[in-house]
Amino acid sequence: MKYSAVSQADQDRVEEEERRLQWIPSFRKPLFYLSLVCLWIVVFFAPLLAEHYDFITAKSHASIPSYSHLATHCASVSSIPASEFQQRQQTLAEMLHALNASAYIAEPGASALYYGNISGSAWHLSERPLLLLVTPEIARPSEGAAEVRPKISVLTPAFEATRAKLLPVPAEQVSYPEWPEDVNPYEVAVSAISSLVPEGKIYVDGAIRHFIVDGLQKAAPKARVLNAPVEIRELRERKSQRELEIMKCANEVTVLAIRAVRARLFEGIRESEASGYMHDALAAAGLQDLFYLVLFGENAALPHGSGTDRILGKHDFVLIDCGGSLHSYQSDVTRTFLLDDSSVNDEKMALWNTIKAAQAYALQTARAGVLTRVVDQAARDVISEGANVQYFTHRLGHGIGLEGHESPYLVGGSNDIIQIGHTFSDEPGIYIEGKVGVRLEDCFYINNDGEAVYLTQGVGGPARNPWSP
Repeated sequence: MKYSAVSQADQDRVEEEERRLQWIPSFRKPLFYLSLVCLWIVVFFAPLLAEHYDFITAKSHASIPSYSHLATHCASVSSIPASEFQQRQQTLAEMLHALNASAYIAEPGASALYYGNISGSAWHLSERPLLLLVTPEIARPSEGAAEVRPKISVLTPAFEATRAKLLPVPAEQVSYPEWPEDVNPYEVAVSAISSLVPEGKIYVDGAIRHFIVDGLQKAAPKARVLNAPVEIRELRERKSQRELEIMKCANEVTVLAIRAVRARLFEGIRESEASGYMHDALAAAGLQDLFYLVLFGENAALPHGSGTDRILGKHDFVLIDCGGSLHSYQSDVTRTFLLDDSSVNDEKMALWNTIKAAQAYALQTARAGVLTRVVDQAARDVISEGANVQYFTHRLGHGIGLEGHESPYLVGGSNDIIQIGHTFSDEPGIYIEGKVGVRLEDCFYINNDGEAVYLTQGVGGPARNPWSP
């Protein structure tokens, strides 16, 4: 009985398993057919879904402003030709002769770039001097008066002579006096100044390092080594038409870059992210040596930034100060603006309008023959009407060209006289720490009629209102 009972239980389990196996196929068949239907739907609708996704993606990408238009804005603007460099050298030689000077000497930098196309990036400064020397030579033709011609020399370390001769100095003839390591380089430089008289004058660029001045003076103890006077400084300060064309485009495209970045900003973005946008826009524009300062809200009350990474709020101004170089000429533009759906209180709006008025009045005041300090004071007079002049803590402006900041300056206490061809920034500001900062900046030049004209005029000039930078 025990054996049969066990066998019956096993038989019952077998029968139960058979019934279960009969049920499973009936359940699997609908699943099988459902899978076929789903597969058919996927195959049939996949192209339509993909097309719809591409449309959504394209629409999303289209809503993000592009920087592509910036790349073409200055594409047709060419660099300074060799003929203009040679004319600069000729003018300098004539000025040196008129001032009874034997030479003009500059290290790689803005002035050496202006006269000899030798920039600080092309030849980095070190303890071993490489110097550009321009000497006036008197040519005496068989008939007629004597003529002054520039002699161009590049003093170079002997072991660097081959590299020095690769510098693209735009002169008809260049000599390369070399100094070995065991020879005084300044004695070699003095010997290269063929017109040097024992008690003559050697002019040096104002940015030259002092140990070089000392070395030259010891090598020519009877001569006078002097900073170049204003007559020579003005040669670089007053811009030619070609220089102005480059500077106009550089400043115009900087404004366009700010506008393109503004269109990408949103409430909640960080200053660092907006700075990245600014870098990309300026780079797309083809500018070099980029700089960009992005400040939100009260961070803008510190003119050169706070070091924090603030988030943009609905009631915040955005301040962007940025620029770069085009063919070595600098741009510098500042805009303080709001996003389309942003708003500020009446007090802050009044500050913006005051700065706008101060910038405009300064431009009207700037003319050939006017002292630079008078233009600075004009902006302060406007700001003082709103009782905020104590918050305008820096000069009105600086010269600009091959350097971002160069003489002359629009600053109180200066007796420099504005002349045709001068270029300046016009950048009044109000900075109330812990609350708000507002600055507007456009660079301008003095045209042949002696009037001030914004370099940004080609793209609309200064900001119209806080929503239209």
